[in-house]
Amino acid sequence: MGRQVCIATLSLCAGRLGAMTDPLARFTAPTREWFAGVFHEPTAVQVDAWDAISAGRHALVVAPTGSGKTLAAFLWALDRLATGRDEGRRGVRVLYVSPLKALGADVERNLQAPLAGIAARMAAAGGAMPEVRTGMRTGDTTPDQRRSLQRNPPDILITTPESLYLMLT
Repeated sequence: MGRQVCIATLSLCAGRLGAMTDPLARFTAPTREWFAGVFHEPTAVQVDAWDAISAGRHALVVAPTGSGKTLAAFLWALDRLATGRDEGRRGVRVLYVSPLKALGADVERNLQAPLAGIAARMAAAGGAMPEVRTGMRTGDTTPDQRRSLQRNPPDILITTPESLYLMLT
């Protein structure tokens, strides 16, 4: 029957083969080169999520641990941020709401390797990556850190539902 992965979007529940022959073709060269240098191939979860995300649809990625959910969710945005395709915009462009502070911290840490890898590929080709900043806002964030996040918001903000509520009210 194919893959047993469900990517829930507004109009899609996958479990099919991806529409694109090379799922990495949708990314820029530095991102493709970094990914190919680190991983053998994308997982089913990644391919299906990228199909939805690159088409501008919302996606809920539900899959087991170790299936590549973090890159499934973030690689499209990292590629756009790292290659400057969102240049001229300031502030938070990616919001990740984590149910657990520890999971949010893991996600923030796990984003650093692809960001550094894409930057290295760009530098090797003679280019430069714009600064892409991540930030985290939780109940433990000090008042000074909260003010800093407001003054100079990161490109990617990781937060908890409670902290998001406090930021919005």
